[in-house]
Amino acid sequence: MAPVLLGLVAVFFLGMGLLGLAAPKRLIRPFGISLESATARTEVRAVYGGFGVAVAVLLGFAAFDVGGIQRGVAIAVAVALAGMAFGRLVARFAERPERFYPSWLYFWVEIVLAALLIFAALTPDRV
Repeated sequence: MAPVLLGLVAVFFLGMGLLGLAAPKRLIRPFGISLESATARTEVRAVYGGFGVAVAVLLGFAAFDVGGIQRGVAIAVAVALAGMAFGRLVARFAERPERFYPSWLYFWVEIVLAALLIFAALTPDRV
């Protein structure tokens, strides 16, 4: 079960990463952020693109438990996702996002993916 869950989360990060690399304006548009400068687009490519692809690759290695990293990677990425969700909770009290999409949708995506990874870490199975 753990490899499937890790693979599922990897696909999410890979999709986000590839979109961030190829079309940073499109990725960030739902948040109302303008990316008018090359510097701004570079930042999105790095943080959403490069980071997303790197996490996807790491999760891929973890799915096959290369080097015994499965549990550690699952926990580390779950904590990162939970941290993102926590940031959205802080925003809820600081500024109150006005719509469910995109902020609250991604809050729940982050919570669900973090929970899947914790479950995978607690019930690892080797391939």
